Amino acid sequence: MINLEPLWLTAKLAFITTLILLAVAIPLCYWLAYSRFRFKAIIEALISLPLVLPPSVLGFYLLVAFSPENAFGKFLTDYFDLRLVFTFEGLILASVLYSLPFMINPILSGLKNLPASLQEASFTLGKSRFTTILKIILPNIRPSLLTGIIMTFAHTVGEFGVVLMVGGSIPQETKVVSIAIYEEVESMNYDNANIYAGILFAFSFSILLAVHLINNKSRKTTLY
Repeated sequence: MINLEPLWLTAKLAFITTLILLAVAIPLCYWLAYSRFRFKAIIEALISLPLVLPPSVLGFYLLVAFSPENAFGKFLTDYFDLRLVFTFEGLILASVLYSLPFMINPILSGLKNLPASLQEASFTLGKSRFTTILKIILPNIRPSLLTGIIMTFAHTVGEFGVVLMVGGSIPQETKVVSIAIYEEVESMNYDNANIYAGILFAFSFSILLAVHLINNKSRKTTLY
């Protein structure tokens, strides 16, 4: 019988990470899509860096940064009594940084594909920027929002290198499903590893199927 705690911890981590990134992504993507900032390309490249950077590399630098022996980690410990190394809070921050492009890129793409006339018409009618975003822009990029939410949640569920480096394997604290699979295989408990892996496989397939269905529905709605 497998321990269900890693499954619950993984779902909790993915849910919190997705909520944080959704709150961050909407204003950030709006700014990237509509501002005339000269160095936007650099910011977009930094956001997309986790797509090509090995997870262990990002995990290593986060581990160094979060360590109480270095300036940032010491600052958090001394002034906020907050430790990010081998804690669930550290996993959340690491997951937010690592999953950032999976939320940002779909939403940013949706905003860039919106006709500029939608926003201009709303401003002409006297609507505020906040009202325009809430009632005009967001409803028109709903498929992009759903894709970003689903992909972020799924990507967080499947994290391994970053969570291993930053969180280690502390039961009921940082031991997520991907770490549990690794340890079960190391212990040659292949039956348990197979159950964990099967759950992740089914979940990943369901997520990808949902994304394709959403995108296909969006294309059909656009055509008709």
